[in-house]
Amino acid sequence: MKCILIANRGEIAARIIRTCKKMDIKTIAIYSEADQLAPYVSMADESYLIGGNQVNESYMNMDKIFQIAKEHEVDGIHPGYGFMSENSTFAKKCEEEGITFIGPSGSVMEQMGDKITARNVMEKVGVPIAKGTTEAIPTLEEAMEIAKKIGYPVMLKASAGGGGIGMQVVHDEQTLKTAFENNTKRAQMFFGNGAMYMEKYIGDARHIEIQLLADQHGNVVHFFERECSIQRRNQKVIEEARAIYISESTRNKMATIAVEAIKKIGYTNAGTMEFLVDKDENFYFLEMNTRIQVEHPVTEEITGYDLIEQQIRIARGETLSFNQSDITAQNHSIEVRIYAEDPTTFFPSPGTITTYIEPHDDPNVRMESAVTEGYQVTPFYDPMIAKVIVTKENRHEAIKHLIETLQNYKIEGIKTNIPMILSVLQDKAFQEGAITIHYVEQQV
Repeated sequence: MKCILIANRGEIAARIIRTCKKMDIKTIAIYSEADQLAPYVSMADESYLIGGNQVNESYMNMDKIFQIAKEHEVDGIHPGYGFMSENSTFAKKCEEEGITFIGPSGSVMEQMGDKITARNVMEKVGVPIAKGTTEAIPTLEEAMEIAKKIGYPVMLKASAGGGGIGMQVVHDEQTLKTAFENNTKRAQMFFGNGAMYMEKYIGDARHIEIQLLADQHGNVVHFFERECSIQRRNQKVIEEARAIYISESTRNKMATIAVEAIKKIGYTNAGTMEFLVDKDENFYFLEMNTRIQVEHPVTEEITGYDLIEQQIRIARGETLSFNQSDITAQNHSIEVRIYAEDPTTFFPSPGTITTYIEPHDDPNVRMESAVTEGYQVTPFYDPMIAKVIVTKENRHEAIKHLIETLQNYKIEGIKTNIPMILSVLQDKAFQEGAITIHYVEQQV
């Protein structure tokens, strides 16, 4: 694989380019009209305008992506996360065009992309799932009957959903009447699929995920777990490795089940199995992400492995050069996502960045950013503009160092969520690990 096209933008495009340079692989970037001056565009060996500002004109324009790939003799396409990363049609099209898709096969992705199918598949291979439906719920009347049988509160979810869209906790029948119609419409609008399903709501849960790698020769390993409970609008904001205040036996059980499950479904490349864990450490399958995760740097920091490099090696057909016993975890790593948004309302805050000074020359800090001073943050894409990752010998020291780092991180001209993140990091409950997926809505 001598030439890779990165079918993405922003900080993840820059992240992939860095690894490709290390591996002496030529990179081709694509960009929309809004991203012409984005830093990643100049980092790549070659960059090409793909279309207008809207995602369907550019980063979701499958025909144009393949046109550029074929014109420039691309060997592989790395989708990053978001956009085409979990699009099974795109993965299958890569196979048809003779281009290596750096991810799992389209058929396995299709199974995991539909959350109802994924639940059913995971139950069959022995992964614990919460009580819920096995098929899409066609009508409100049926939804009401199912909710009575499961027992309120319930979690209503879009089968094709992601990023918290089409997802709502429902506590009573009256709320369900409105929620079912509204979330069906939202799911149809965002994903082209309004199918809804329902699960028993797990209160006071934590969000724990297992990072996995599987080669094409049957070898599967895990890279421990991540704590992802600090979320706003069901979207992660702070992630840690390893997970905190969970027994070693529960960690091992989750990892073992995750490894065995993806062996059984024939999964290859990088993937993440996500679980909800209740106060008694019972855990339930949430979803499987068939791509690299936003929060992958914390796993890289504690294990020393470059997960993007491993993705590329697996896609080239290489056998994993290590086994489970070779993977060890040291130190504690925390990542915070920096969003261009109002820290109170969480509404996006587009505009021009007039001052931008990143923390630098600090061996304990890793920056993954997508902007520079003078950069125009547009309203067209996800408002995440950077990630700050701090790694220290323990969690207490990591939190302390991260607070100091964020206090010296200067972004002016737009609003960011840095004040909100600092309030979380400085909160006693967070520092003591008393967190659930509802922490932000209850504490901030």
